[in-house]
Amino acid sequence: MDKKIQNLKRLFNPQTIAVVGASNREGSVGNSVMKNLIGKVEGIVYPVNPKRKSILGIRTYSSISSIPDNIDLVVVATPAQTVPALVEECGKKKVGGMVIITAGFKEAGEEGKKLFEQVKELGKKHDVRIIGPNCLGILKPSMNLNASFANKMALPGKVAFISQSGALCTAVLDWSVQYNVGFSHFISMGSMADVGFECLLNYFENDSETEAVIMYMESLTNSRWFLQKAAEFSKKKPIIAVKVGKSSAGAKAALSHTGSLAGNDEVFNTAFEGAGIIRINESQEMYNIAQVLARQPFPKGKNLAIVTNAGGPGVIATDSLIENGGEIATLSKNTIKKLNEVLPPHWSHGNPVDVLGDADPGRYKKAVDLCLKDKNVDGALVILTPQSMTKPMEIAKSLIEIYNKHPEKPVYGVWMGEEDVELGRKSLEKGNIPVFKVPENGVRVFMAMYNYTRIKDKLNKEKTLSYKPNENKRKNKALITKILREKRNTLNEYEAKKFMLNYNIPVGEFEKANTSKQAANLSSKIGFPVVMKILSSDIMHKTEVGGVITDITDEKQAEKAYEKIITAAKKNAPKANIQGVLIEKQASKKYELLIGSKYDPLFGPTIVFGKGGVTVELEKDTAIELPPLNNKRARDLMEKTKIFQLLKGYRGMKGVSIKKLEKVLCNFSQLLCDFPELREVDINPFAVDEKGGVVLDAKIVIEKTDKKAPEHLALL
Repeated sequence: MDKKIQNLKRLFNPQTIAVVGASNREGSVGNSVMKNLIGKVEGIVYPVNPKRKSILGIRTYSSISSIPDNIDLVVVATPAQTVPALVEECGKKKVGGMVIITAGFKEAGEEGKKLFEQVKELGKKHDVRIIGPNCLGILKPSMNLNASFANKMALPGKVAFISQSGALCTAVLDWSVQYNVGFSHFISMGSMADVGFECLLNYFENDSETEAVIMYMESLTNSRWFLQKAAEFSKKKPIIAVKVGKSSAGAKAALSHTGSLAGNDEVFNTAFEGAGIIRINESQEMYNIAQVLARQPFPKGKNLAIVTNAGGPGVIATDSLIENGGEIATLSKNTIKKLNEVLPPHWSHGNPVDVLGDADPGRYKKAVDLCLKDKNVDGALVILTPQSMTKPMEIAKSLIEIYNKHPEKPVYGVWMGEEDVELGRKSLEKGNIPVFKVPENGVRVFMAMYNYTRIKDKLNKEKTLSYKPNENKRKNKALITKILREKRNTLNEYEAKKFMLNYNIPVGEFEKANTSKQAANLSSKIGFPVVMKILSSDIMHKTEVGGVITDITDEKQAEKAYEKIITAAKKNAPKANIQGVLIEKQASKKYELLIGSKYDPLFGPTIVFGKGGVTVELEKDTAIELPPLNNKRARDLMEKTKIFQLLKGYRGMKGVSIKKLEKVLCNFSQLLCDFPELREVDINPFAVDEKGGVVLDAKIVIEKTDKKAPEHLALL
């Protein structure tokens, strides 16, 4: 076994624990940790405090080195300045791991940052696994391990909870005990000097006690390793993530349409989905999902049966289901027939199944049972509103009986109200049926669970992604080298189109002119009508400086257009380096698309596809993916946009060649894979119809980098 994994195993399964900073002082962290461990954990606890002979009646040691035993876990609750020396001491003692509760590191200015780096390097040097610093600690209920200063012990369960926020940990812990939700591990990660999300996923993937992971994430460091580990983990077990901080960290002014569309949060969504992570946005949703992960199977499909004693909540649930991408299950004729036999004549005769306001436990029981027996139903949402004749507790008990008959399908309860239904709610919780106060919460959880089923199937079917450089890489590398040598970071359109052409991205005939006479001759050679555009790596938005003229139909117009463009550019952008005028055949096609890329600081290059043209930022019909693309992933990207319905043909209108578009996207992806220097690429518009497509405008921004392909890609 790898030493790092072995030491992490020792940290989570310690037989010997040392508490540095153990204290008799009530209210201190060292005192709280000791009380949480002594007489509870399955193992020996050694207090370490050079100023005391005993702590809580137990002999105290002056240092870790003086303990006459091998130590699996050291919990640290002493000032930040003491911690680097402790890590060094633990390394020499061959300690398995440390939980550093102490604060005063990265969050405490330059001095704290230096201490943090020391701790990080020393831990790495000695293979000591470190959780923290600045964390609440860790809990492992199955062995009564509470190496934290939390005032409660988590209940045992099958879900690992990982959080960068210690304060959130205490709130979740308090909630979980009240609602009978258990955990295999409960981990406050703090500043992550060593153990990060990817390390824990790597560990929990083969941990028999853990069947799912819920994580609260504020930041991410090693995105490439994280996504790789998450994708491997998700093929076996679900990951639910609350990712906060939706603004684009360190965002600069976007130089292209793509730059303004590929926001940091959208990229997180894409990266998470690609790795099989179910992202949720609210802490309440996290609580709701935690209930389900601990108690219920995953739905095999998205078809939900809704059983209710009131029409309104049934409609609310239906609307929420459709909005979240689910389907109202179509009940079979046989099911409808049997429901007719057991329900009053005025029931809804369809799904939602309205069992009416006077429904008793027997009526609920028969209706839910018949729905779950139906092959078209993947799960049931059972809604109860407290009416004068309703018996919430008895109905809860009948629902538990039915769920135990159909354990292969999820069943959720929605007991609406407060005091009148509280005992019924508690009964459902004890019977392993998740219960919610409003229908929308139940629906969202059902769809989150279904999405994991869908993504897991996709991950297990997807071919392994690979990288191989393009045969024309050398040509484009020479162009990039030339531009960087000229101390430029943008390509003019002529250079950008050469760049595209080398990778078989279709570009119309184009030429570059430096005089009006040359412009006239080249226009005639290309064939009228033509378009002329200013060529300058300093001018990204050419129309704003009067740098574009269309519908040029003869040589005389071509000469005048050249002079007009040069004059306007010099007037409106006097500091710009004018490199001539681009001339190209004017093209008119049915659809205008955007194909672009922006380099994300965490995940590397992104691919943006969607409806293009001048209104692209207003309409925002785009989708994002991470390279590399194959034909299947290119198709999936296109299918996420509304314009795809038009592209494939709609109501008698001819569609475009989707296969050719897939190829263009794959070639574009290859560009991004081959060149870590690419920072923004904007093809807008890419004009396309049933005869094919062509790049009408292209912008490329580059930046010198030490990274080599494909190490800049998050998915490889």
